[in-house]
Amino acid sequence: MAVAVYAGTFDPVTFGHLDIIHRAAAVYDRLVVTTTEGMSKAPLFSLEERLELLRANLARAANIEVLPFTGLLVEFVRSLGAPVIVRGLRAASDFESEFEMAMMNRSLAPDIETVFFVTSPQFMFVSSTLIREIAFGGGDIDPFVPPTVRDAIIEKLSRLGIEQQRPGGKG
Repeated sequence: MAVAVYAGTFDPVTFGHLDIIHRAAAVYDRLVVTTTEGMSKAPLFSLEERLELLRANLARAANIEVLPFTGLLVEFVRSLGAPVIVRGLRAASDFESEFEMAMMNRSLAPDIETVFFVTSPQFMFVSSTLIREIAFGGGDIDPFVPPTVRDAIIEKLSRLGIEQQRPGGKG
């Protein structure tokens, strides 16, 4: 059984992430989508919230599982018996950091391959960072994230006292 792991921050999960996830799930028998608490970025959503949003948007996919991990990704991947880490590339600017990460993972775990999926053209410019910036600025994020994610962002930012665009771009 071909198993792969797709790890990311998913803060928030975007249509670009979902594009990579569904395409990878079509290639592998089982795809584990994972995220972690221990990251250098200050996330908008907690680990549990990010896992919940992933699960809500992947519930219909029979061969996709969403799990948290701690420690080194390669050790988590190895514990699952997965020989592959899936990574997404949006633009040439992603390649350098992704290549560096892949080489480090290869150094730590030569038995685990990194496979890159290039995002579909309509998602090349979509990043979680840009989505957060648009949301913090009160912009319409409907074209970039599923409704469940949009609603979670609106709710989270309203608790922080930041007014958001309502669905369909209406303030």
